[in-house]
Amino acid sequence: MKRIPLLLTACLCCGTIFAQTRTFDVQHYAFDISLNDSTNVIEGSAEIKVQFTEQTSTADIDLVMKDDKTGKGMTVTQAWVNGAAGFVRTEKGIRIMLKQAAKAGDTATIHIVYSGIPKDGLIISKTKFGKRTFFADNWPDRAHNWIPCVDIPGDKAPVDFTVSAPDHYRIISNGVLISETAMPGNRKTTHWQETNPLPPKVMVIGAADFAVEETGSVNGVPVSSWVFADARDNGFHDYKPAKDILGFFMDYIGPYAYKKLANVQSATIFGGMENASCIFYFENSVTGKGGIESLLAHEIVHQWFGDMATEKAYPHLWLSEGFATYLTHIYIEKKYGTDSLENEMRTDRDAIIEFANTHPQPVVDSISPTMSLLNANSYQKGGWILHMLRNETGDSAFHRIVRTYYDCYKGKNAETRDLQAVAEEISGMKLDSFFRQWLFRPGMPELKMDLTYMPRLKRYRLTVTQSQTGEPFRFPLEFRVTSTKNKIIPIRMNISKRLESILLPAGVKPAVVAGDPHARLLYKGDLSWMLLK
Repeated sequence: MKRIPLLLTACLCCGTIFAQTRTFDVQHYAFDISLNDSTNVIEGSAEIKVQFTEQTSTADIDLVMKDDKTGKGMTVTQAWVNGAAGFVRTEKGIRIMLKQAAKAGDTATIHIVYSGIPKDGLIISKTKFGKRTFFADNWPDRAHNWIPCVDIPGDKAPVDFTVSAPDHYRIISNGVLISETAMPGNRKTTHWQETNPLPPKVMVIGAADFAVEETGSVNGVPVSSWVFADARDNGFHDYKPAKDILGFFMDYIGPYAYKKLANVQSATIFGGMENASCIFYFENSVTGKGGIESLLAHEIVHQWFGDMATEKAYPHLWLSEGFATYLTHIYIEKKYGTDSLENEMRTDRDAIIEFANTHPQPVVDSISPTMSLLNANSYQKGGWILHMLRNETGDSAFHRIVRTYYDCYKGKNAETRDLQAVAEEISGMKLDSFFRQWLFRPGMPELKMDLTYMPRLKRYRLTVTQSQTGEPFRFPLEFRVTSTKNKIIPIRMNISKRLESILLPAGVKPAVVAGDPHARLLYKGDLSWMLLK
């Protein structure tokens, strides 16, 4: 997901993930949704195949129920399991009574028929051209506003969407198009099917008066642009780089898991949302001027990290957003050069420092509300940690870590220690200190540099001091010393204590000292020095 702060609105729910105990794993979702142009009421039915993980006589499903004050929310008219009817409303949705108790390993199909005006999650609005649209917008746990589900990232399942709507709409969704059927009354039914397991956060539909361009294919994967018909030429131009970006990440990360990549202009609250195989971008991403290459790359990376390899829970969100942020920088580096990467890292470092000044949380954050995790810790600091891991392990090992971690957890869920285990196995290094200090404690090194001439030794001493609270960080630190004779002397220090020093080579009189010249360390402070003449 790419944040566009002005698009975040006050109508959002708090984003607190449900803590209720689950007694089953979802195996498959099938949703049948009916849309219309006369009201905002949707009519839906769901078939949810589950496998029970323990003995139980009930099954809880998340669904926002109708609020009599606002008139928004869903009304369930029928709910049953294996032919037995009976359900009650709960705080988070409904509880369905089983005809007989299920044992661990038993399977069943939950049926739910419902209707109502979505409180959130399915955004019904108009484009700037005045055309009506429907766009699902589920992150982080807003899917249950319009579809019955288990609305957590740790329970993934394949999904079918069958959408009935007025026939002037074109319908986009996850997966492949199974059928498109004309119906009486100027209506049309469209069926999309995704066979890979998805978390609900990226299960979506979109309905609009789209113009569609088939951009081409990459290794047999079709790439398309879906833009509002009134913006077709500009949209086709702006989304065209997606094809080459997809090819780059196929080569860098591994095979693409989905059967298509649709890039979709939408009307939702985020700048970009990585819905599996059909990415939604904000309406004003289309200008005809391009300039959204990094946005396209960020969301395309998510098809691997976030969609296929998904964080087990949102405190580990950086495994999605940090990867999307940093691998976008790697794409920029490969296309535009190392200087571009270094500039991106310095810009991100400034954002992290600004955020840390008022929000002293660790990256793995189990305290903040989920929406608050859309911050510089999850994005820029997550990216910086991967950048430092690359410099710790070396380029070749880092690349293997990325590919191996994805290969291990595609179609599954992971947490931070899972990535650490992969990184240690590939690199042969002990990385507990690295992961602990950068991910599980707040802040960063706050550094001061001093340069002192030692008359007795006739040499200069370079001293680095850490001033942050808590234990010292451990990290390598590079300096580029330019002598008065214009000779470049690289210096590397392995920092592990509050105060560390090193003597410059004999005979070197420094004119300029530049700390971290290649932007390889996340820190706060001034590590520059210049001889005053």
